[in-house]
Amino acid sequence: MSMQKGFLCGIVGLLGLIVAGCGGLSGNVGNGSGGGAASVPQVQHVAIVTLENANYGDVIGAPNMPYLTSLLAKGSLAGQYFANSHPSIPNYFIMTTGLAITNNDGFGDAVTADNVVRDLTAASKSWKVYAESIPSQGYLGGDKGLYLRHHNPFTYFSDVQQSPALTANIVPFTSFATDVTANSLPSYAYVVPNAANDGHSCLDGSTSNCTLGSRLQRTDLWLQNNIGPLLTDPNFQKSGLLVIVFDESANDITNGGGHVVAVLLGTNVKVGYAGNTTSYDHRSLLSLSMKALGVKSIPNGADAAPQMTEFFK
Repeated sequence: MSMQKGFLCGIVGLLGLIVAGCGGLSGNVGNGSGGGAASVPQVQHVAIVTLENANYGDVIGAPNMPYLTSLLAKGSLAGQYFANSHPSIPNYFIMTTGLAITNNDGFGDAVTADNVVRDLTAASKSWKVYAESIPSQGYLGGDKGLYLRHHNPFTYFSDVQQSPALTANIVPFTSFATDVTANSLPSYAYVVPNAANDGHSCLDGSTSNCTLGSRLQRTDLWLQNNIGPLLTDPNFQKSGLLVIVFDESANDITNGGGHVVAVLLGTNVKVGYAGNTTSYDHRSLLSLSMKALGVKSIPNGADAAPQMTEFFK
Protein backbone atom coordinates (compact mmCIF):
# COMPACT_ATOMS: atom_id res chain seq x y z
CA MET A 1 0.00 0.00 0.00
CA SER A 2 1.38 3.44 -0.94
CA MET A 3 2.14 5.97 1.76
CA GLN A 4 -0.56 8.33 0.44
CA LYS A 5 -3.19 5.65 0.16
CA GLY A 6 -2.26 4.21 3.54
CA PHE A 7 -2.50 7.68 5.09
CA LEU A 8 -6.02 8.24 3.83
CA CYS A 9 -7.01 4.74 4.83
CA GLY A 10 -5.81 5.62 8.31
CA ILE A 11 -8.07 8.66 8.35
CA VAL A 12 -11.05 6.57 7.40
CA GLY A 13 -10.05 4.00 9.99
CA LEU A 14 -10.15 6.65 12.70
CA LEU A 15 -13.88 6.79 12.19
CA GLY A 16 -14.43 3.07 12.03
CA LEU A 17 -15.31 3.34 8.35
CA ILE A 18 -13.10 0.45 7.43
CA VAL A 19 -13.26 -0.62 3.84
CA ALA A 20 -11.40 -3.79 2.91
CA GLY A 21 -8.08 -2.78 1.38
CA CYS A 22 -9.37 0.80 1.46
CA GLY A 23 -11.18 -0.14 -1.72
CA GLY A 24 -13.58 2.75 -1.28
CA LEU A 25 -10.79 5.10 -2.29
CA SER A 26 -10.09 5.96 -5.88
CA GLY A 27 -7.23 4.09 -7.48
CA ASN A 28 -5.88 7.47 -8.56
CA VAL A 29 -5.27 8.79 -5.05
CA GLY A 30 -2.37 11.20 -5.32
CA ASN A 31 -2.56 11.34 -9.11
CA GLY A 32 -2.81 15.01 -9.99
CA SER A 33 -4.07 14.19 -13.46
CA GLY A 34 -7.28 12.83 -11.94
CA GLY A 35 -7.71 10.44 -14.83
CA GLY A 36 -7.56 13.23 -17.40
CA ALA A 37 -10.86 14.93 -16.59
CA ALA A 38 -11.21 17.73 -19.14
CA SER A 39 -13.92 19.90 -17.64
CA VAL A 40 -16.04 20.68 -14.60
CA PRO A 41 -19.53 19.14 -14.78
CA GLN A 42 -22.25 21.77 -14.53
CA VAL A 43 -24.70 21.74 -11.64
CA GLN A 44 -27.72 23.76 -10.56
CA HIS A 45 -26.30 24.74 -7.18
CA VAL A 46 -22.86 25.58 -5.78
CA ALA A 47 -22.44 26.09 -2.03
CA ILE A 48 -19.19 27.28 -0.44
CA VAL A 49 -18.70 27.06 3.33
CA THR A 50 -15.76 29.08 4.64
CA LEU A 51 -13.91 28.11 7.82
CA GLU A 52 -11.04 29.78 9.64
CA ASN A 53 -7.42 29.51 10.61
CA ALA A 54 -6.38 25.86 10.82
CA ASN A 55 -3.36 24.05 9.50
CA TYR A 56 -3.98 21.04 7.27
CA GLY A 57 -2.56 18.78 9.99
CA ASP A 58 -4.98 20.18 12.56
CA VAL A 59 -7.78 18.51 10.59
CA ILE A 60 -6.41 15.69 8.46
CA GLY A 61 -4.91 12.95 10.61
CA ALA A 62 -6.04 14.67 13.80
CA PRO A 63 -9.09 13.89 15.99
CA ASN A 64 -10.48 17.43 16.01
CA MET A 65 -13.06 17.16 13.21
CA PRO A 66 -14.50 13.63 12.98
CA TYR A 67 -17.58 14.69 10.98
CA LEU A 68 -15.59 16.57 8.34
CA THR A 69 -13.12 13.69 8.20
CA SER A 70 -16.01 11.26 7.66
CA LEU A 71 -16.99 13.22 4.56
CA LEU A 72 -13.73 12.21 2.87
CA ALA A 73 -15.29 8.81 2.23
CA LYS A 74 -18.15 10.55 0.39
CA GLY A 75 -16.24 13.10 -1.64
CA SER A 76 -12.79 14.38 -2.57
CA LEU A 77 -9.96 15.96 -0.64
CA ALA A 78 -7.76 18.54 -2.35
CA GLY A 79 -4.62 17.35 -0.62
CA GLN A 80 -2.43 20.17 -1.97
CA TYR A 81 -4.66 23.19 -1.46
CA PHE A 82 -3.02 26.40 -0.22
CA ALA A 83 -4.39 29.69 1.01
CA ASN A 84 -2.96 32.71 -0.75
CA SER A 85 -2.04 35.05 2.06
CA HIS A 86 -2.36 36.16 5.67
CA PRO A 87 -4.46 37.54 7.32
CA SER A 88 -8.02 36.53 6.46
CA ILE A 89 -9.38 39.27 4.23
CA PRO A 90 -7.21 38.80 1.11
CA ASN A 91 -8.20 35.14 0.99
CA TYR A 92 -11.89 35.95 1.05
CA PHE A 93 -11.42 38.49 -1.71
CA ILE A 94 -9.45 36.04 -3.84
CA MET A 95 -12.26 33.47 -3.48
CA THR A 96 -14.71 36.02 -4.89
CA THR A 97 -12.71 38.44 -7.07
CA GLY A 98 -9.47 36.65 -7.90
CA LEU A 99 -7.55 39.58 -6.38
CA ALA A 100 -6.17 40.06 -2.87
CA ILE A 101 -7.45 43.68 -2.76
CA THR A 102 -5.95 44.33 0.71
CA ASN A 103 -4.11 42.71 3.61
CA ASN A 104 -5.87 44.91 6.15
CA ASP A 105 -8.69 43.16 8.03
CA GLY A 106 -9.92 46.63 9.00
CA PHE A 107 -10.41 47.60 5.33
CA GLY A 108 -13.58 49.59 4.75
CA ASP A 109 -13.51 50.85 1.16
CA ALA A 110 -15.77 49.78 -1.68
CA VAL A 111 -14.36 47.19 -4.08
CA THR A 112 -15.05 48.04 -7.71
CA ALA A 113 -13.10 45.14 -9.23
CA ASP A 114 -14.89 42.43 -11.18
CA ASN A 115 -16.41 39.90 -8.78
CA VAL A 116 -18.72 36.91 -8.54
CA VAL A 117 -21.80 39.07 -7.99
CA ARG A 118 -21.23 40.96 -11.22
CA ASP A 119 -20.62 37.83 -13.27
CA LEU A 120 -23.39 35.77 -11.69
CA THR A 121 -25.86 38.60 -12.25
CA ALA A 122 -24.77 39.02 -15.86
CA ALA A 123 -25.29 35.29 -16.38
CA SER A 124 -28.76 35.44 -14.76
CA LYS A 125 -27.65 33.19 -11.90
CA SER A 126 -29.13 33.73 -8.45
CA TRP A 127 -26.93 34.09 -5.38
CA LYS A 128 -27.13 34.62 -1.64
CA VAL A 129 -24.75 35.06 1.25
CA TYR A 130 -25.90 33.24 4.38
CA ALA A 131 -24.11 35.02 7.21
CA GLU A 132 -24.52 33.71 10.73
CA SER A 133 -25.12 36.34 13.46
CA ILE A 134 -25.38 39.20 10.96
CA PRO A 135 -27.56 41.89 12.59
CA SER A 136 -30.12 42.03 9.78
CA GLN A 137 -30.75 41.22 6.13
CA GLY A 138 -28.70 43.49 3.89
CA TYR A 139 -26.45 44.69 6.69
CA LEU A 140 -23.30 46.27 5.23
CA GLY A 141 -21.78 47.62 8.43
CA GLY A 142 -18.92 46.55 10.63
CA ASP A 143 -18.38 43.77 13.15
CA LYS A 144 -21.23 42.99 15.53
CA GLY A 145 -20.57 40.42 18.24
CA LEU A 146 -19.56 37.17 16.58
CA TYR A 147 -20.31 38.49 13.09
CA LEU A 148 -17.07 39.64 11.45
CA ARG A 149 -17.45 41.71 8.32
CA HIS A 150 -14.07 40.79 6.84
CA HIS A 151 -15.30 37.18 6.57
CA ASN A 152 -18.09 38.41 4.27
CA PRO A 153 -16.45 39.94 1.16
CA PHE A 154 -19.77 40.60 -0.57
CA THR A 155 -20.49 43.56 1.70
CA TYR A 156 -17.57 45.45 0.12
CA PHE A 157 -18.59 45.06 -3.52
CA SER A 158 -19.74 48.29 -5.14
CA ASP A 159 -22.28 46.26 -7.14
CA VAL A 160 -23.96 45.23 -3.88
CA GLN A 161 -23.62 48.55 -2.11
CA GLN A 162 -25.27 50.43 -4.96
CA SER A 163 -28.24 48.09 -5.40
CA PRO A 164 -30.90 47.54 -2.74
CA ALA A 165 -32.03 44.42 -4.64
CA LEU A 166 -28.55 42.90 -4.46
CA THR A 167 -28.02 44.03 -0.88
CA ALA A 168 -31.12 42.01 0.04
CA ASN A 169 -29.28 38.85 -1.04
CA ILE A 170 -27.13 39.06 2.08
CA VAL A 171 -29.31 37.23 4.59
CA PRO A 172 -29.07 35.77 8.10
CA PHE A 173 -27.94 32.15 8.21
CA THR A 174 -31.34 31.14 9.61
CA SER A 175 -32.61 31.43 6.02
CA PHE A 176 -30.33 28.63 4.85
CA ALA A 177 -32.29 25.72 6.31
CA THR A 178 -35.52 27.34 5.14
CA ASP A 179 -34.27 27.68 1.57
CA VAL A 180 -32.94 24.12 1.49
CA THR A 181 -36.24 22.71 2.76
CA ALA A 182 -38.27 24.85 0.34
CA ASN A 183 -36.06 23.93 -2.63
CA SER A 184 -35.28 27.62 -3.09
CA LEU A 185 -31.52 27.52 -2.67
CA PRO A 186 -29.91 29.97 -5.14
CA SER A 187 -27.48 28.96 -7.84
CA TYR A 188 -24.56 30.22 -5.73
CA ALA A 189 -24.67 30.07 -1.93
CA TYR A 190 -21.82 31.54 0.13
CA VAL A 191 -22.03 30.38 3.75
CA VAL A 192 -20.34 32.42 6.48
CA PRO A 193 -20.52 30.85 9.97
CA ASN A 194 -19.99 33.23 12.86
CA ALA A 195 -16.59 33.55 14.54
CA ALA A 196 -17.43 30.96 17.20
CA ASN A 197 -18.52 28.38 14.64
CA ASP A 198 -15.96 28.83 11.88
CA GLY A 199 -12.96 28.04 14.08
CA HIS A 200 -11.84 31.64 14.50
CA SER A 201 -12.84 32.38 18.09
CA CYS A 202 -13.90 31.01 21.43
CA LEU A 203 -17.53 31.42 22.47
CA ASP A 204 -16.63 34.66 24.24
CA GLY A 205 -15.15 36.07 21.03
CA SER A 206 -11.55 35.78 22.19
CA THR A 207 -8.92 33.55 20.64
CA SER A 208 -7.00 32.88 23.85
CA ASN A 209 -9.57 31.43 26.26
CA CYS A 210 -9.89 28.09 24.48
CA THR A 211 -7.72 25.75 22.45
CA LEU A 212 -7.67 25.42 18.68
CA GLY A 213 -8.76 21.82 19.11
CA SER A 214 -11.88 22.85 21.03
CA ARG A 215 -12.72 25.47 18.41
CA LEU A 216 -12.42 22.93 15.62
CA GLN A 217 -14.58 20.43 17.53
CA ARG A 218 -17.31 23.06 17.83
CA THR A 219 -16.96 23.89 14.14
CA ASP A 220 -17.26 20.21 13.27
CA LEU A 221 -20.49 19.89 15.24
CA TRP A 222 -21.81 23.01 13.53
CA LEU A 223 -21.08 21.48 10.13
CA GLN A 224 -22.83 18.27 11.06
CA ASN A 225 -25.93 20.05 12.32
CA ASN A 226 -26.18 22.78 9.70
CA ILE A 227 -24.51 21.54 6.51
CA GLY A 228 -25.24 17.83 6.94
CA PRO A 229 -28.91 18.32 5.93
CA LEU A 230 -27.82 19.91 2.64
CA LEU A 231 -25.92 16.76 1.70
CA THR A 232 -29.00 14.60 2.28
CA ASP A 233 -31.34 16.93 0.37
CA PRO A 234 -32.57 15.10 -2.76
CA ASN A 235 -32.50 18.22 -4.93
CA PHE A 236 -28.93 19.07 -3.99
CA GLN A 237 -27.87 15.45 -4.42
CA LYS A 238 -29.29 15.53 -7.93
CA SER A 239 -27.37 18.61 -9.04
CA GLY A 240 -25.18 20.31 -6.45
CA LEU A 241 -21.57 20.96 -5.51
CA LEU A 242 -20.45 21.73 -1.95
CA VAL A 243 -16.96 22.97 -1.10
CA ILE A 244 -15.86 23.29 2.52
CA VAL A 245 -12.65 25.31 2.69
CA PHE A 246 -10.43 27.01 5.26
CA ASP A 247 -9.50 30.58 4.45
CA GLU A 248 -5.93 30.38 5.78
CA SER A 249 -3.72 28.25 7.99
CA ALA A 250 -3.08 28.87 11.67
CA ASN A 251 0.62 29.58 11.35
CA ASP A 252 1.91 28.15 8.05
CA ILE A 253 3.14 30.53 5.35
CA THR A 254 3.75 28.00 2.58
CA ASN A 255 2.66 29.51 -0.75
CA GLY A 256 1.55 32.62 1.12
CA GLY A 257 -1.31 31.45 3.31
CA GLY A 258 -0.32 27.91 4.21
CA HIS A 259 -1.53 24.38 3.56
CA VAL A 260 -5.27 24.15 4.31
CA VAL A 261 -8.13 21.70 3.92
CA ALA A 262 -10.57 21.87 1.00
CA VAL A 263 -13.22 19.15 0.65
CA LEU A 264 -15.52 18.73 -2.37
CA LEU A 265 -18.82 16.85 -2.26
CA GLY A 266 -21.77 16.47 -4.57
CA THR A 267 -22.87 15.50 -8.04
CA ASN A 268 -20.15 13.80 -10.10
CA VAL A 269 -17.49 14.38 -7.42
CA LYS A 270 -15.16 11.40 -7.08
CA VAL A 271 -15.79 9.42 -3.91
CA GLY A 272 -12.90 8.76 -1.55
CA TYR A 273 -10.47 10.57 -3.82
CA ALA A 274 -7.44 12.58 -2.69
CA GLY A 275 -5.40 14.66 -5.10
CA ASN A 276 -1.89 15.08 -3.71
CA THR A 277 0.11 16.19 -6.74
CA THR A 278 -1.36 19.38 -8.21
CA SER A 279 -1.37 22.51 -6.03
CA TYR A 280 -4.52 24.64 -5.90
CA ASP A 281 -5.45 27.91 -4.24
CA HIS A 282 -8.45 30.19 -3.78
CA ARG A 283 -8.29 31.33 -7.42
CA SER A 284 -8.84 27.69 -8.38
CA LEU A 285 -11.94 27.63 -6.18
CA LEU A 286 -13.25 30.84 -7.74
CA SER A 287 -12.86 29.39 -11.23
CA LEU A 288 -14.46 26.11 -10.17
CA SER A 289 -17.48 27.83 -8.63
CA MET A 290 -18.18 29.80 -11.79
CA LYS A 291 -17.56 26.99 -14.27
CA ALA A 292 -19.74 24.57 -12.31
CA LEU A 293 -22.63 26.97 -12.86
CA GLY A 294 -21.86 27.51 -16.52
CA VAL A 295 -20.70 31.11 -15.99
CA LYS A 296 -18.14 31.84 -18.67
CA SER A 297 -16.78 35.09 -17.28
CA ILE A 298 -14.23 34.34 -14.54
CA PRO A 299 -13.19 37.41 -12.50
CA ASN A 300 -9.69 38.80 -12.99
CA GLY A 301 -8.03 35.88 -14.70
CA ALA A 302 -8.71 33.25 -12.04
CA ASP A 303 -9.26 30.71 -14.81
CA ALA A 304 -5.48 30.80 -15.34
CA ALA A 305 -5.01 29.13 -11.95
CA PRO A 306 -4.76 25.32 -11.77
CA GLN A 307 -8.21 23.93 -12.53
CA MET A 308 -9.82 21.44 -10.13
CA THR A 309 -11.08 19.05 -12.81
CA GLU A 310 -9.35 15.99 -11.36
CA PHE A 311 -11.93 15.72 -8.58
CA PHE A 312 -14.80 14.91 -10.94
CA LYS A 313 -15.83 11.69 -12.64
